[in-house]
Amino acid sequence: MLILQKVGRMGGGNQSGATEFLLLGISERPEDQQVLFWMFLSMYLVSVVGNVLIILAISFDSRLHTPMYFFLANLSFTDLFFVTNTVPKMLVNLQSQNKAISYVGCLTQLYFLVSLVALDNLILATMAYDRYVAICCPLHYATAMSPSLCILFLTLCWVFSVLYGLIHTLLMTKVTFCGSRKIHYIFCEMYVLLRLACSNTQINHTVLIATGSFIFLIPFGFMIMSYVWIVRAILQIPSASSKYKAFSTCASHLAVVSLFYGTLCMVYLKPLHTYSMKDSVATVMYAVVTPMMNPFIYSLRNKDMHGALGKLFLGKAFQRFT
Repeated sequence: MLILQKVGRMGGGNQSGATEFLLLGISERPEDQQVLFWMFLSMYLVSVVGNVLIILAISFDSRLHTPMYFFLANLSFTDLFFVTNTVPKMLVNLQSQNKAISYVGCLTQLYFLVSLVALDNLILATMAYDRYVAICCPLHYATAMSPSLCILFLTLCWVFSVLYGLIHTLLMTKVTFCGSRKIHYIFCEMYVLLRLACSNTQINHTVLIATGSFIFLIPFGFMIMSYVWIVRAILQIPSASSKYKAFSTCASHLAVVSLFYGTLCMVYLKPLHTYSMKDSVATVMYAVVTPMMNPFIYSLRNKDMHGALGKLFLGKAFQRFT
């Protein structure tokens, strides 16, 4: 709350005089509004229901109280928070003639957006470490992934993510906006706001590259190295069935990592001045589609999750059946 009050005071004193922005979304055509509304509402509800079910299934099934599922539950919580930060406002805009979002509201959305994307990334890196230890160092798994260390890893993920979001949000309060307030995106995205700036944003770009390398490139490199060692360890397993079982424990995580980084690269691996309307569509992929798909990816071929979900819905009847 103190952070948001500080941002509000800075926003009020911003020399640009910006009090609000216009979130125009993907399309301004009236005939598209209802189609987009029902499409995004459906995707949002699927995301919420899917991630809530993952959290509840893991919470109520003691067999899933392991490090891997502990981080999966937190990943689902992050995805749930992520879509709730952006989609409800977009749905309101699609049903309203007023597309405005206040300056403070925009920066608040930006803060949570940046923080949660970073948190998603760090949790995925921690899950890669969990798979590395489980497959490459199974005898040390109990000590390397003890409950206290898991909580420490998660705490560090939150601390780095909060600081990452705070740094970029506070830097954004120093930016002057004196031209168009129209944002052709579904939310207040950092690069789009920097494009609207009429002041020098060199420090924003420098800090973005420096912190982004730490928050995204280092964990991504760590994940690649982890899976190089995992693949080497799996190839040394003599039994084909054991190889398949070992790889299947990583397949879901690999799919989620590919979806996460693939959609981010579609948006951010290009110069700032080349951003266009088509990038707004690509943004939907990582902002809405990825959180919606993650529960399906992790539960589709996971027998433990099938059992936990069945137990959650059917209770003792499911246990008798199994």
